[in-house]
Amino acid sequence: MTEFIKKIIPNAKDDVLAGITVSLAMIPEVVAFAFVAQISPIVALFGAFVVGIISASFGGRPGLISGAAGAVAVIFVHMIQEGHAKGLLFENPVENMGYFYLLAAVVLMGIIQILAGLFKLGKFVRLIPHPVMMGFVNGLAIVIFMAQLGMFKENKKDFFGQNMRKTTSKELIYNVSNNQVKDIVSNTVLFSIDGKSIKNATTNEEVFLLSDGQVFDTKTKKVVFNATEDGFYSVKDSGVAKSTMQGTTLYKMIGLVLLTMLIVWGLPKLTTKIPAALTAILIVTLVSIFGGINSINVGDFIRDGGGAGLNGIDEISKKLNILELWSNLPFSLDTLKFIAPYAFLAASVGLIETLMTMNLVDELTESRGNGNKECVAQGAGNIVSGLFGGTGGCGMIGQTVININAGGRGRLSGIMMAITLLTFILFADKYIEQVPIAALVGVMFMMVIETFAWSSFRILKKIPVSDAFVLIIVSAVTVFFDLAIAVFVGVIISALSFAWTSAKKIRARKRFKADGTKIYEIWGPLFFGSITEFNEKFDIKNDPENIEIDFVESRVTDHSAIEAIFNLVEKYEAAGKTIILKHLSEDCKLLLFKSSPIFKNIIVEDIEDPRYHLAANPEKFPKPLGEYKF
Repeated sequence: MTEFIKKIIPNAKDDVLAGITVSLAMIPEVVAFAFVAQISPIVALFGAFVVGIISASFGGRPGLISGAAGAVAVIFVHMIQEGHAKGLLFENPVENMGYFYLLAAVVLMGIIQILAGLFKLGKFVRLIPHPVMMGFVNGLAIVIFMAQLGMFKENKKDFFGQNMRKTTSKELIYNVSNNQVKDIVSNTVLFSIDGKSIKNATTNEEVFLLSDGQVFDTKTKKVVFNATEDGFYSVKDSGVAKSTMQGTTLYKMIGLVLLTMLIVWGLPKLTTKIPAALTAILIVTLVSIFGGINSINVGDFIRDGGGAGLNGIDEISKKLNILELWSNLPFSLDTLKFIAPYAFLAASVGLIETLMTMNLVDELTESRGNGNKECVAQGAGNIVSGLFGGTGGCGMIGQTVININAGGRGRLSGIMMAITLLTFILFADKYIEQVPIAALVGVMFMMVIETFAWSSFRILKKIPVSDAFVLIIVSAVTVFFDLAIAVFVGVIISALSFAWTSAKKIRARKRFKADGTKIYEIWGPLFFGSITEFNEKFDIKNDPENIEIDFVESRVTDHSAIEAIFNLVEKYEAAGKTIILKHLSEDCKLLLFKSSPIFKNIIVEDIEDPRYHLAANPEKFPKPLGEYKF
């Protein structure tokens, strides 16, 4: 404990202020992701607190900020929707069942991440090429920028003055003709339409209201059908309907955003003793409150959402009772089959985003983190969050960059972020709710400007075409699809490009000895990609009786190369010619000896034989090759 305290004290002031700044920037993003996943904002905020404090305290990268990230949230959207439907089919129907499936998936996600750390899979992030990293940063900066543009929209209001719901039509329920609503099968008139009023045909009592193509239940004031000229359709709720801000509302938003950006840009030129982002948020909040500027604030943003899970701050204490919380979940193989694919995908995406963000922090701070330790910490955070009713999370590049730029370097910055979030959830919600969304958008815009690798435009013509292609593709895939897909695509393209380039480097120098023996001196890597080029170097039909192949300047890298050597020897022997192989590596010789006894007299052992091992067969030999029996 003493050692831990020593590590967080040296940069305490900057870490505390940076943590507070990040927590304010975290709130709208986490809440927005909660709306995407159709869960309560409190679920996401509570999950961000748990994941954030555990990963900050025990993770492998001080300064990295973790929370309920959108990359993970979007994966669970379909699962939550299906979970709600499954819950209603139970013998004892359960509402919001998708939420309980979410908790189980988050716990399983954490277990998978811990296993990844224990098996040291975090080191594979080193295989990600630099163009992929630049594409990831650029793509994510664009995604964050586009997400902020959504803040320049305001909620539409419906007939009752409440937030209008965006609904899409599904099945036809009733036919409509001549202002009469009829049953599809019997064609019986059930309701009559009188302007906006829809009345029961028998009692003449108003039961529905028609407005903007939507039919509302007069009692619940909820949309129950979509109406067209030919009929009423069942609906799927797609969230709150929004429209772009106009007039004074838009001008206020733009003005506050520009003021925030100006402060964040200009304050460091005057002093670096106080964090620019936090100062900008405080100043713009005071200007908004005391200047009477009625701009959309954090409170408005949260109240316009909703979702499954914790429905209020006062319910958190209830959810700390694990037995009560998990009593609704059926522990069965069907549940595991249902949540496993989502949990695995979320774990993969979470680790990729976390490790990529960790690499970025390594570059920004010129230090190195421990990827495997970070995997375990992320997993532990998700397990605890899921157990106590929170959603899953991972490293967040936007908030991490804000933290680093604000001076946060140690674990205390992440811990402070989490504590500030918890304080907001429990005590300070009324104060934090007054922060204008415009101030947070301005901070995010400045973060985007600082995060985007502008140098990529300058170096595009200076780097290999394949690398430039990878950079652009990864950026585009990150924007239009998904971070994990983008990284996989980038790594695959880079690997194929490297394989193609390396495949063309195989060479064979040919010379003759005084006795007429023809020598092939192989140069370059021999692997699956260069086998065709390798085979074309030999002229089996016209070669002399004695052939010698020297691999001293070639590296045999995989089993495909072993197979190519084996086939070549068979062809020469079938032609009645003598062949000798020299300077093969130990494991290559071992595999050839196992494959056929003919190699015992063909392979010449030499003290200069290479000692490397095949990439596909990295076994170590505990004793000299000569002591093995074949």
